[in-house]
Amino acid sequence: MLSRVANSIYWMCRYIERAENVARFISVNLNLLLDMPSEAGKHWEALVLVTGDQKIFEKKYQNYDKESVIRFLTFDREYPNSILTCLAAARTNARSIREVISSEMWEHLNNAYLELAESSGPAFALEDPHRFFKIIQMRSHMFNGLMNCTMSHTESWYFAHMGTMLERADKTSRILDVKYFMLLPRADLVNTPIDNIQWTAVLKSASAFEMFRKEYRRISPKNVAEFLIFNIQFPRSILHCVSKINSYLGTISGSPGGIVRNSAEKQLGKLEADLGYADMEEVMSVGLHEYLDSVQNRLNQVDSAIGVTFFNLKLLINTSTNIQSQK
Repeated sequence: MLSRVANSIYWMCRYIERAENVARFISVNLNLLLDMPSEAGKHWEALVLVTGDQKIFEKKYQNYDKESVIRFLTFDREYPNSILTCLAAARTNARSIREVISSEMWEHLNNAYLELAESSGPAFALEDPHRFFKIIQMRSHMFNGLMNCTMSHTESWYFAHMGTMLERADKTSRILDVKYFMLLPRADLVNTPIDNIQWTAVLKSASAFEMFRKEYRRISPKNVAEFLIFNIQFPRSILHCVSKINSYLGTISGSPGGIVRNSAEKQLGKLEADLGYADMEEVMSVGLHEYLDSVQNRLNQVDSAIGVTFFNLKLLINTSTNIQSQK
Protein backbone atom coordinates (compact mmCIF):
# COMPACT_ATOMS: atom_id res chain seq x y z
CA MET A 1 0.00 0.00 0.00
CA LEU A 2 1.36 3.43 -0.95
CA SER A 3 2.37 5.62 2.00
CA ARG A 4 0.58 8.54 0.31
CA VAL A 5 -2.71 6.64 0.29
CA ALA A 6 -2.30 5.48 3.89
CA ASN A 7 -1.47 9.01 5.00
CA SER A 8 -4.47 10.52 3.21
CA ILE A 9 -7.03 8.08 4.55
CA TYR A 10 -5.60 8.33 8.07
CA TRP A 11 -5.84 12.13 8.05
CA MET A 12 -9.20 12.16 6.30
CA CYS A 13 -10.70 10.32 9.26
CA ARG A 14 -8.77 12.32 11.86
CA TYR A 15 -10.12 15.56 10.41
CA ILE A 16 -13.71 14.26 10.35
CA GLU A 17 -13.45 13.12 13.96
CA ARG A 18 -11.87 16.45 14.92
CA ALA A 19 -14.71 18.41 13.32
CA GLU A 20 -17.26 16.31 15.21
CA ASN A 21 -15.49 16.88 18.50
CA VAL A 22 -15.29 20.65 18.02
CA ALA A 23 -19.07 20.50 17.57
CA ARG A 24 -19.25 18.51 20.81
CA PHE A 25 -17.26 21.14 22.70
CA ILE A 26 -19.62 23.88 21.54
CA SER A 27 -22.70 21.78 22.35
CA VAL A 28 -21.48 21.26 25.91
CA ASN A 29 -21.03 24.99 26.32
CA LEU A 30 -24.50 25.74 24.96
CA ASN A 31 -26.11 23.24 27.34
CA LEU A 32 -24.26 24.66 30.32
CA LEU A 33 -25.34 28.19 29.48
CA LEU A 34 -28.97 27.12 29.92
CA ASP A 35 -28.27 26.39 33.59
CA MET A 36 -25.60 29.00 34.32
CA PRO A 37 -26.27 32.08 32.16
CA SER A 38 -24.40 34.37 34.59
CA GLU A 39 -21.14 32.72 33.57
CA ALA A 40 -21.79 33.15 29.81
CA GLY A 41 -18.80 35.35 29.05
CA LYS A 42 -16.39 33.16 30.96
CA HIS A 43 -17.69 30.03 29.28
CA TRP A 44 -17.16 31.35 25.76
CA GLU A 45 -13.64 32.55 26.58
CA ALA A 46 -12.73 29.26 28.24
CA LEU A 47 -13.94 27.35 25.18
CA VAL A 48 -11.16 28.97 23.14
CA LEU A 49 -8.63 28.61 25.95
CA VAL A 50 -9.19 24.84 25.98
CA THR A 51 -8.10 24.64 22.33
CA GLY A 52 -4.86 26.45 23.15
CA ASP A 53 -5.47 28.84 20.24
CA GLN A 54 -6.42 32.01 22.09
CA LYS A 55 -3.59 33.98 20.45
CA ILE A 56 -4.98 33.15 17.01
CA PHE A 57 -8.46 34.15 18.17
CA GLU A 58 -7.35 37.47 19.65
CA LYS A 59 -5.65 38.53 16.42
CA LYS A 60 -9.02 38.56 14.65
CA TYR A 61 -11.70 39.03 17.30
CA GLN A 62 -12.06 41.58 20.06
CA ASN A 63 -14.52 39.88 22.43
CA TYR A 64 -15.13 36.33 23.60
CA ASP A 65 -18.84 36.40 22.84
CA LYS A 66 -21.12 33.74 21.37
CA GLU A 67 -20.99 35.00 17.77
CA SER A 68 -17.21 35.48 17.66
CA VAL A 69 -16.39 32.11 19.21
CA ILE A 70 -18.84 30.18 17.03
CA ARG A 71 -17.53 31.88 13.89
CA PHE A 72 -13.94 31.17 14.93
CA LEU A 73 -14.42 27.51 15.86
CA THR A 74 -16.84 26.70 13.05
CA PHE A 75 -16.37 28.85 9.95
CA ASP A 76 -12.95 30.54 10.12
CA ARG A 77 -11.03 29.26 7.09
CA GLU A 78 -7.78 30.74 8.42
CA TYR A 79 -8.04 28.78 11.66
CA PRO A 80 -6.65 25.26 11.02
CA ASN A 81 -8.88 23.51 13.56
CA SER A 82 -12.25 25.07 12.71
CA ILE A 83 -14.99 22.67 11.63
CA LEU A 84 -15.08 24.07 8.09
CA THR A 85 -11.28 23.87 7.70
CA CYS A 86 -11.24 20.30 9.01
CA LEU A 87 -13.97 19.19 6.60
CA ALA A 88 -12.19 20.95 3.74
CA ALA A 89 -8.95 19.10 4.59
CA ALA A 90 -10.83 15.78 4.91
CA ARG A 91 -12.47 16.41 1.51
CA THR A 92 -9.11 17.21 -0.11
CA ASN A 93 -7.61 14.00 1.23
CA ALA A 94 -10.68 12.01 0.16
CA ARG A 95 -10.49 13.40 -3.36
CA SER A 96 -6.90 12.16 -3.69
CA ILE A 97 -7.94 8.58 -2.82
CA ARG A 98 -11.25 8.28 -4.67
CA GLU A 99 -10.15 4.89 -5.98
CA VAL A 100 -9.77 3.56 -2.41
CA ILE A 101 -12.95 4.77 -0.69
CA SER A 102 -16.52 4.04 -1.78
CA SER A 103 -18.57 6.46 -3.86
CA GLU A 104 -21.07 6.72 -0.99
CA MET A 105 -18.32 7.90 1.37
CA TRP A 106 -17.12 10.54 -1.09
CA GLU A 107 -20.62 11.82 -1.88
CA HIS A 108 -21.55 12.10 1.79
CA LEU A 109 -18.35 13.96 2.74
CA ASN A 110 -18.51 16.23 -0.30
CA ASN A 111 -22.14 17.15 0.39
CA ALA A 112 -21.43 17.76 4.08
CA TYR A 113 -18.65 20.19 3.20
CA LEU A 114 -20.63 22.02 0.50
CA GLU A 115 -23.64 22.48 2.78
CA LEU A 116 -21.47 23.80 5.61
CA ALA A 117 -19.68 26.17 3.23
CA GLU A 118 -22.94 27.78 2.07
CA SER A 119 -23.34 31.46 2.90
CA SER A 120 -26.40 30.69 5.05
CA GLY A 121 -24.34 28.51 7.40
CA PRO A 122 -23.29 31.17 9.97
CA ALA A 123 -26.86 32.48 10.29
CA PHE A 124 -28.19 28.93 10.87
CA ALA A 125 -25.47 28.25 13.47
CA LEU A 126 -26.31 31.40 15.42
CA GLU A 127 -30.11 31.12 15.17
CA ASP A 128 -30.40 27.43 16.08
CA PRO A 129 -26.98 26.29 17.35
CA HIS A 130 -28.25 23.17 19.14
CA ARG A 131 -29.68 21.74 15.93
CA PHE A 132 -26.79 22.94 13.78
CA PHE A 133 -24.05 21.25 15.83
CA LYS A 134 -26.11 18.10 16.31
CA ILE A 135 -26.33 17.80 12.51
CA ILE A 136 -22.53 17.99 12.26
CA GLN A 137 -22.17 15.20 14.79
CA MET A 138 -24.72 13.02 12.99
CA ARG A 139 -22.94 13.51 9.66
CA SER A 140 -19.75 12.22 11.21
CA HIS A 141 -21.59 9.16 12.53
CA MET A 142 -23.11 8.56 9.10
CA PHE A 143 -19.70 8.74 7.45
CA ASN A 144 -18.31 6.15 9.87
CA GLY A 145 -21.31 3.93 9.20
CA LEU A 146 -20.80 4.19 5.45
CA MET A 147 -17.11 3.40 5.85
CA ASN A 148 -17.86 0.26 7.86
CA CYS A 149 -20.60 -0.92 5.51
CA THR A 150 -19.23 -0.04 2.06
CA MET A 151 -15.44 -0.31 2.35
CA SER A 152 -13.45 -3.55 2.37
CA HIS A 153 -11.79 -4.17 5.73
CA THR A 154 -8.26 -4.16 4.36
CA GLU A 155 -5.22 -2.06 5.26
CA SER A 156 -6.96 1.13 4.14
CA TRP A 157 -9.81 0.50 6.54
CA TYR A 158 -7.39 -0.13 9.41
CA PHE A 159 -5.49 3.10 8.73
CA ALA A 160 -8.81 4.99 8.61
CA HIS A 161 -9.88 3.64 11.98
CA MET A 162 -6.46 4.28 13.48
CA GLY A 163 -6.87 7.93 12.60
CA THR A 164 -10.38 8.05 14.03
CA MET A 165 -9.44 6.36 17.29
CA LEU A 166 -6.30 8.42 17.87
CA GLU A 167 -8.22 11.65 17.39
CA ARG A 168 -11.05 10.38 19.58
CA ALA A 169 -8.73 9.43 22.44
CA ASP A 170 -7.13 12.87 22.32
CA LYS A 171 -10.48 14.65 22.32
CA THR A 172 -11.92 12.55 25.14
CA SER A 173 -8.96 13.62 27.26
CA ARG A 174 -9.66 17.25 26.32
CA ILE A 175 -13.36 16.93 27.12
CA LEU A 176 -12.36 15.86 30.63
CA ASP A 177 -9.83 18.67 30.80
CA VAL A 178 -12.59 21.17 30.01
CA LYS A 179 -13.83 20.66 33.56
CA TYR A 180 -10.75 22.35 34.94
CA PHE A 181 -10.74 25.20 32.46
CA MET A 182 -14.39 26.17 32.20
CA LEU A 183 -16.84 24.05 34.17
CA LEU A 184 -15.90 24.72 37.77
CA PRO A 185 -15.00 28.37 38.31
CA ARG A 186 -15.15 28.15 42.13
CA ALA A 187 -14.04 25.44 44.55
CA ASP A 188 -17.09 26.02 46.76
CA LEU A 189 -19.31 24.52 44.03
CA VAL A 190 -17.82 21.02 44.45
CA ASN A 191 -20.49 18.37 45.24
CA THR A 192 -23.31 20.88 44.71
CA PRO A 193 -26.20 20.51 42.21
CA ILE A 194 -24.33 22.82 39.82
CA ASP A 195 -21.30 20.53 40.03
CA ASN A 196 -23.47 17.53 39.13
CA ILE A 197 -24.96 19.42 36.18
CA GLN A 198 -21.47 20.16 34.91
CA TRP A 199 -20.25 16.58 35.15
CA THR A 200 -23.43 15.38 33.45
CA ALA A 201 -22.60 17.79 30.62
CA VAL A 202 -19.12 16.26 30.38
CA LEU A 203 -20.65 12.80 30.00
CA LYS A 204 -23.16 13.96 27.40
CA SER A 205 -20.40 15.67 25.41
CA ALA A 206 -18.85 12.22 24.97
CA SER A 207 -22.27 10.56 24.38
CA ALA A 208 -21.55 8.63 27.56
CA PHE A 209 -24.37 9.56 29.94
CA GLU A 210 -26.62 6.51 29.50
CA MET A 211 -23.73 4.03 29.44
CA PHE A 212 -22.23 5.65 32.52
CA ARG A 213 -25.50 5.25 34.45
CA LYS A 214 -25.45 1.53 33.68
CA GLU A 215 -22.10 1.29 35.49
CA TYR A 216 -22.48 3.79 38.33
CA ARG A 217 -25.36 4.88 40.56
CA ARG A 218 -23.96 8.29 41.41
CA ILE A 219 -22.28 10.98 39.33
CA SER A 220 -19.00 12.07 40.88
CA PRO A 221 -15.78 13.50 39.42
CA LYS A 222 -13.91 10.29 40.24
CA ASN A 223 -16.52 8.03 38.64
CA VAL A 224 -16.80 10.16 35.49
CA ALA A 225 -13.03 10.33 35.02
CA GLU A 226 -12.67 6.59 35.65
CA PHE A 227 -15.35 5.77 33.09
CA LEU A 228 -13.99 8.05 30.33
CA ILE A 229 -10.37 7.02 30.88
CA PHE A 230 -10.41 3.35 31.84
CA ASN A 231 -13.67 1.71 30.73
CA ILE A 232 -12.46 -0.75 28.09
CA GLN A 233 -15.98 -1.43 26.75
CA PHE A 234 -17.08 2.16 26.12
CA PRO A 235 -16.07 3.15 22.55
CA ARG A 236 -15.04 6.71 23.42
CA SER A 237 -12.94 5.95 26.50
CA ILE A 238 -9.22 6.58 26.20
CA LEU A 239 -8.25 2.98 27.04
CA HIS A 240 -10.72 1.54 24.52
CA CYS A 241 -9.40 3.81 21.75
CA VAL A 242 -5.75 3.07 22.54
CA SER A 243 -6.47 -0.67 22.65
CA LYS A 244 -8.17 -0.53 19.23
CA ILE A 245 -5.29 1.47 17.72
CA ASN A 246 -2.83 -1.11 19.01
CA SER A 247 -4.90 -3.90 17.49
CA TYR A 248 -5.15 -2.14 14.11
CA LEU A 249 -1.44 -1.35 14.15
CA GLY A 250 -0.55 -4.98 14.88
CA THR A 251 -2.74 -6.13 11.97
CA ILE A 252 -1.10 -3.66 9.57
CA SER A 253 2.43 -4.56 10.71
CA GLY A 254 1.70 -8.27 10.78
CA SER A 255 3.49 -8.53 14.11
CA PRO A 256 2.92 -11.74 16.10
CA GLY A 257 1.58 -11.25 19.61
CA GLY A 258 4.20 -9.85 21.97
CA ILE A 259 6.62 -8.88 19.15
CA VAL A 260 7.32 -5.20 18.48
CA ARG A 261 8.65 -4.24 15.05
CA ASN A 262 8.67 -0.45 15.06
CA SER A 263 8.68 2.57 17.36
CA ALA A 264 4.96 3.20 16.88
CA GLU A 265 4.12 -0.27 18.23
CA LYS A 266 6.57 0.20 21.10
CA GLN A 267 5.16 3.54 22.24
CA LEU A 268 1.56 2.45 21.79
CA GLY A 269 2.15 -0.80 23.67
CA LYS A 270 3.64 1.08 26.60
CA LEU A 271 0.73 3.52 26.65
CA GLU A 272 -1.87 0.75 26.58
CA ALA A 273 -0.08 -1.14 29.37
CA ASP A 274 0.20 1.97 31.53
CA LEU A 275 -3.49 2.75 31.05
CA GLY A 276 -4.46 -0.86 31.63
CA TYR A 277 -2.63 -1.12 34.95
CA ALA A 278 -3.41 2.38 36.26
CA ASP A 279 -6.33 3.28 38.52
CA MET A 280 -8.00 6.43 39.78
CA GLU A 281 -5.95 6.53 42.98
CA GLU A 282 -2.83 6.85 40.85
CA VAL A 283 -4.46 9.48 38.65
CA MET A 284 -5.61 11.56 41.61
CA SER A 285 -2.19 11.38 43.25
CA VAL A 286 -0.68 12.91 40.10
CA GLY A 287 -3.57 15.27 39.44
CA LEU A 288 -6.22 14.74 36.77
CA HIS A 289 -5.11 17.66 34.61
CA GLU A 290 -1.46 16.60 34.79
CA TYR A 291 -2.33 12.99 34.01
CA LEU A 292 -4.46 13.92 31.00
CA ASP A 293 -1.78 16.30 29.76
CA SER A 294 0.74 13.44 29.88
CA VAL A 295 -1.66 11.17 27.96
CA GLN A 296 -2.13 13.86 25.29
CA ASN A 297 1.63 14.24 24.88
CA ARG A 298 2.07 10.49 24.54
CA LEU A 299 -0.72 10.30 21.95
CA ASN A 300 1.08 13.01 19.96
CA GLN A 301 4.27 10.95 20.16
CA VAL A 302 2.39 7.91 18.87
CA ASP A 303 1.05 9.98 15.98
CA SER A 304 4.58 11.15 15.10
CA ALA A 305 5.89 7.58 15.25
CA ILE A 306 3.09 6.37 12.96
CA GLY A 307 3.95 9.15 10.51
CA VAL A 308 7.64 8.27 10.42
CA THR A 309 7.03 4.51 10.25
CA PHE A 310 4.25 4.34 7.66
CA PHE A 311 3.86 7.70 5.92
CA ASN A 312 7.45 8.70 5.18
CA LEU A 313 6.67 11.88 7.09
CA LYS A 314 9.86 13.72 6.10
CA LEU A 315 8.71 13.73 2.49
CA LEU A 316 5.15 14.81 3.35
CA ILE A 317 5.92 17.51 5.87
CA ASN A 318 5.09 20.30 3.38
CA THR A 319 1.75 18.84 2.34
CA SER A 320 -0.61 21.40 3.88
CA THR A 321 -3.65 19.11 4.04
CA ASN A 322 -1.73 16.58 6.13
CA ILE A 323 -0.19 18.87 8.72
CA GLN A 324 -1.68 18.23 12.14
CA SER A 325 -2.20 21.55 13.84
CA GLN A 326 -3.74 20.51 17.16
CA LYS A 327 -2.04 22.01 20.18
